[in-house]
Amino acid sequence: MTIHAQALLFDNDGTLVSTLASVERCWTRWAREYGITAEDFARVELHGRPAVEIVADLLPARLVPEAVARVEQLEVDDVPHGGVELLPGTEAFLDTLPADRWAVVTSATRRLGEARLAAVGIRPKTLVTADDVTRGKPDPEPYLLAARELGVDPAHCVVFEDAPAGLAAGRAAGMRTVALATTHPAHELDADLVVRDLSALSALVTDGGVAISERV
Repeated sequence: MTIHAQALLFDNDGTLVSTLASVERCWTRWAREYGITAEDFARVELHGRPAVEIVADLLPARLVPEAVARVEQLEVDDVPHGGVELLPGTEAFLDTLPADRWAVVTSATRRLGEARLAAVGIRPKTLVTADDVTRGKPDPEPYLLAARELGVDPAHCVVFEDAPAGLAAGRAAGMRTVALATTHPAHELDADLVVRDLSALSALVTDGGVAISERV
C-alpha cells in the first residue's frame, strides 16, 4: 500500500519518541501528591490528550492550574534522566523529508514538547503544541492548525499517530492516517495503514509530494 501526501504530520510521544517510562514516573508521583487513586486513573483516558484535560477530569477546577504546572515541571525535569528516547526508524524517516513538508503536533505543552524534541535532536520547522489550540485531540483543531501553518490542504496531509485519540483527530480533520502500534495493540487502532513503527515505512520525495510505502 502506498499513501501519497503533500505534508506529513507527526504526533510526538509514542510516535517519534518513547516517553512511557517518564510519563509513568512523573504521573505516579503527581498522583501521590494530589491523592489520586489507581481507580481514579482507570476511569480517565490518559494517552494522547493534553495534561490540562486529564487533570480537569481528576481534580476540582480550582486546583487545575497549579496541578497542571506541577506535572509539567515533573516531566520537564525528567527529560535529562532518560525521559525520552527515539523510537525505531524515526531519525532515518525524518531525514528523508524536506523541512517544509512535515510538522510535529503534540498534546504536550510547548515547553515540554521542545524539551523532549531537543533531547533527541529533532528540530521541526513547524511545531504545534497544546498551548497553540483551544481544543486538544481527539478534536481536529491541532492537525488543522498544522496544515494551515504548512500551507497544505488537510485532504493532502497524512497523520502519524500511536493513540486512538490522535487518530480520531486526524480523521476528523479529513486526513489520511497511519497508526504505529508502539503503545496500543494494532487491533485498537483505526487507520488507513497500521505498522509497528516508522522503521516499517519508506518515504519517496518527489516534486509532487511524498509517497509513503511499507518496506518489503
